Amino acid sequence: MKSKHKCPADRNSPTRQSPVTSPNSPPNVITQYSSTADPLRVSVENCQPVISDGQFVLYWMLAQRRVTDHFGLERAVEWARKLHRPLLILESVTLVYDYASPRQHMFLLQGMADNASRLRGKPVTYYPFVERIPGERGDLLRALATLACVVVVDDFPMAMHRDLIRDAARDFPCKLEAVDSCGLLPLRAAEITFPTAFAFRRYLQRTFRAHLNTFPAHDPLKHAKLPALKLPEQLRAVWPPAQPERLLAERGWMRNLPLLHSVEPAAMSGGSTAAEHTLTAFLTRKLSHYADDRNDPDMDWSSGLSPYLHFGHLSVHRIFRDLVKQEDWSEGKLSTSVAGKKEGWWGMSRNAESFLDELITWREIGYNFTHLREDYKDYSSLPPWALKTLAEHCGDKRDWRYSRAEFEQAATHDPLWNAAQMQLRTEGRIHNYLRMLWGKKILEWSTSPEAALEVMIELNDKWALDGRDPNSYSGILWCLGRYDRPWFPERPIFGQVRYMSSANTARKVNVKGYIARNGGDRFL
Repeated sequence: MKSKHKCPADRNSPTRQSPVTSPNSPPNVITQYSSTADPLRVSVENCQPVISDGQFVLYWMLAQRRVTDHFGLERAVEWARKLHRPLLILESVTLVYDYASPRQHMFLLQGMADNASRLRGKPVTYYPFVERIPGERGDLLRALATLACVVVVDDFPMAMHRDLIRDAARDFPCKLEAVDSCGLLPLRAAEITFPTAFAFRRYLQRTFRAHLNTFPAHDPLKHAKLPALKLPEQLRAVWPPAQPERLLAERGWMRNLPLLHSVEPAAMSGGSTAAEHTLTAFLTRKLSHYADDRNDPDMDWSSGLSPYLHFGHLSVHRIFRDLVKQEDWSEGKLSTSVAGKKEGWWGMSRNAESFLDELITWREIGYNFTHLREDYKDYSSLPPWALKTLAEHCGDKRDWRYSRAEFEQAATHDPLWNAAQMQLRTEGRIHNYLRMLWGKKILEWSTSPEAALEVMIELNDKWALDGRDPNSYSGILWCLGRYDRPWFPERPIFGQVRYMSSANTARKVNVKGYIARNGGDRFL
């Protein structure tokens, strides 16, 4: 989404010219700078100049919380080199996000501890900050921006992130750039949304080659030689930098914060180290089973990478690099066909191609929709055929109907659904295949499809580690018809929307062990 604060002539990366100053600008103001960045990934968010005699370049680590394979950090390093200024990296954990809880806080803090460790000894200043009072982060940001030459922030297509960037664009006295590291395709590569995964896959097959040579450097700080920075003591006194490892060890400090304390930390560890271990385990042990067995919840051959992608602890570019290395793949193996087929286009093994379809096609189609549509999680954003058929069947008799509290407590008559909801509550995730069933049954057991959508979004955003994400919203809306087609025969409640049942699911995949492990049969 384009910011309202952009200058009409300055919507992308600075022009590829030598540094120049405007004749009407003070000598410390730079209006243009040369750049090697992909212009599709760099968006100028305000009309302010680069302040060449500022104290540092500020990189605001907002959505991509890692220090490798990262266009945003690479761009900030580029500015620091060109301006001969120190680089300051601010990463924060705030209290002002939807359904803020100890679960999300712990996952973020584990990532922060990783970043602190990995940046130790690097030519940057890392400033981890944890809010104790809602809104503190904004005050700190404004104070830092008054000292900065330029601010670089992560672009991310969610409303919460867009609002933060919009407010910063208005308040900061220096240039603010948002850099997109979200996917293999830049957010701005496509100017339209796509009705189906097939249509998006065809677009991907036509355009992917053009983006193969614009991957981020694995380590953007590897050869960086930047000046040291000493932050003003008064600033550090007002907003003390956090000690992530200490906060992780002494969890009592969270008790007095305005968090949803019922949503306790999950066993899954956050951070880039855990993400990389999960990736290695998937590629070496699980990938060979992916195409045929990933839908089996008893075996769980899924990748487990979604929370790490959501919080930016792992890059999709890193996943792709490691996969193609294992597959001994090169660009020459890409098919020339643009028929939109799921298999055969990449020129990799069947398991690798099945995984890439999930990682790229299904993940990035959600980012595409969220980037271009402000109503990305609204009921009205469903395709017209789905809205029509759901409206026609809204008054159908429902044999079972549950309240929001009963859904949340996994107190239904269906052991498999209860097990999926209990996994969400305890682990912060639902097995990929059963997440579809979870959403379909909420539709079947709610008073209306609109009410079902509200329940799905609330439960997912509150309990899931990968909640509040473009991919999770596209998955939820898929349960109501997004990216799908009409199915026949029409059924009560669902109409022409694809139907799923627990009985059919149990016939397709093994679920007994899954139900037992997750306590789905506790009410029987």
